[in-house]
Amino acid sequence: MSLPTPTLHTARLRLRPFDDADANDLFALHSDAYVLRYWDAPPWSDRARSERFIAACRQMAEEGTGARLAVDRISDGAFIGWCGLSQWNPDYRSASLGYCFHEAAWGHGYATEAARALLGWAFDTLDLNRVQAEADTRNVASARVLEKLGFVREGTLREDCVVNGEVSDSWVYGLLRREWLGQFEPVPAR
Repeated sequence: MSLPTPTLHTARLRLRPFDDADANDLFALHSDAYVLRYWDAPPWSDRARSERFIAACRQMAEEGTGARLAVDRISDGAFIGWCGLSQWNPDYRSASLGYCFHEAAWGHGYATEAARALLGWAFDTLDLNRVQAEADTRNVASARVLEKLGFVREGTLREDCVVNGEVSDSWVYGLLRREWLGQFEPVPAR
């Protein structure tokens, strides 16, 4: 069962399906060691990784397992990052949230705004009951984004990641449908 990837609009952002023209911007984002310092994989060193990422986004949509959206700032059309839902399970009515933004986009509320739009679409369209997210315990800014969205910290995965020889813990967050309803206005797909 395929899952059509939506295009969503907020006051400041456009979330849209990735296309091949995004490869350079995506590589610039995922090759930045500072941006990915809390990521569960090392920065990309090969531009072909961005092409595989875009192909994987299309495959996710075709297989119906999730939707990853490029995020552009409306004011200047700049690609500032991405936001996505993966591991969509219609039987359990669950999915996992992830996002990654350029350092220059940090501190402006873009991650919260983009994730709010995607979650609104997902709870409405996919009839989700639960969305899960994980954040490295050192990534206080990402934890703050999740908490602003209404996620509840449910526990800690101890030493669950080893990247470049460094062991780290992750916080597990959950957001339930009943906690979401009434909290935010849904964002219509266009």
